[in-house]
Amino acid sequence: MSKKGDSNIIAVITMIFLFGMISFVTNLAAPIGNIWKMQPGIEGSNTLGMMGNMMNFLAYAFMGIPAGNLLKKKGYKFTALAALLVGLLGVFVQFLSGIVGVGSTIGNIPANFFVYLLGAFIAGFSVCMLNTVVNPMLKILGGKRSNQYIQIGGSFNSLMGTLTPMLVGSMIGTLTHDTLISDVNTLLFMAMGVFALAFIILLFVPIQNPEVQKVEGQIENPMKYKHFVLGVIAIFVYVGVEVGIPGTLNFYLSDPVRGAGMDPSTAVAIAGFVAGTYWFLMLIGRLVSSLISGKVSSKTQLTCVSAVALVLLVLAIFLGNAFSVKMPVFNGHGFEMAVVPIAALLLVLCGLCTSVMWGTIFDLAVEGLGTATEKASGIFMAMVVGGGIVPLVQNFIADKVSYMASYWVIALCVAFILYFAVVGSKVKKA
Repeated sequence: MSKKGDSNIIAVITMIFLFGMISFVTNLAAPIGNIWKMQPGIEGSNTLGMMGNMMNFLAYAFMGIPAGNLLKKKGYKFTALAALLVGLLGVFVQFLSGIVGVGSTIGNIPANFFVYLLGAFIAGFSVCMLNTVVNPMLKILGGKRSNQYIQIGGSFNSLMGTLTPMLVGSMIGTLTHDTLISDVNTLLFMAMGVFALAFIILLFVPIQNPEVQKVEGQIENPMKYKHFVLGVIAIFVYVGVEVGIPGTLNFYLSDPVRGAGMDPSTAVAIAGFVAGTYWFLMLIGRLVSSLISGKVSSKTQLTCVSAVALVLLVLAIFLGNAFSVKMPVFNGHGFEMAVVPIAALLLVLCGLCTSVMWGTIFDLAVEGLGTATEKASGIFMAMVVGGGIVPLVQNFIADKVSYMASYWVIALCVAFILYFAVVGSKVKKA
């Protein structure tokens, strides 16, 4: 094999690992929120526990469109290298939150919590930039095999989404007031190591920017299309749904008092495993969708999965802790058949439904946009901020009412996605 081929393979493998890092960094926030919930001044607040996730996704609102502009001006390699450095810095600042400000407070809230939030915000910039560059880079590097590489990358992304809450849960073990963010330093070191290694590899791998065909005339504004505007809202609430279901489920199962009432000694590990199962089902759903997408339209897929998800959510809300089921889980020491509320199982099954929502919403929303499609992609990336805002609102309701009542926020979001699939996706100008 030629040197160019060797370097391409190395770069492809690196991009696939970065696909996983996107999910790894993003899915650290919710389970780590369990640790912060135990700290003085924060204790018991799901809203504050979800703030790390909020800061991670808030970065998209600031970086979504600039990341696309950076890609155009500086190219793929520069953007990827910059993203890796920013990611390394973000995770390092999160690590520092276990050292800086420990023992002091700002407004009765631990000072190191604000250090952690800063790290989560910086890491969010990195994830946004990586999301902008990883898919097109695999397309460039892969040539005829690009779609295969993208599918592999997506699968690795889902795998890391599955493993992250499980690993955090097993490292935390029994959640007490003495549990600190330093208890998950091993994962933070792993993340920093991958970012640093990926940076060194990409630094020496030649990557050519694709030749972009120039479009004559003024590019049309996608916001003139009503179906696109509704699609933007659908993407905003969808990311909130995708993150809010497992994130709040993790809090619900970990909370022995207001939540599922599970054994405190194993609740966090079991919660991480169950939440991880949601992401595993997303992986299964994506694989199934890749097999049927050529035969089943995006409209049909989105209509079916949003309707099923709505039913599962409503059932979970009404059944709550009333009924329980046994499911195999890892309790931090080994596997066991644990008794969990049936609501948890129903919420986990939603992963099969949410797995195909991003792709189908995007497909329907950009239909008929023509030259406005590129602008539309930048707007979509900014709307990922919904993954921070929606779960934050949901957990505010969880604090004020109950965990199960908070899922009405998610149900309303899914209902809108169903509306978009059935009615709002019809192509027409606003």
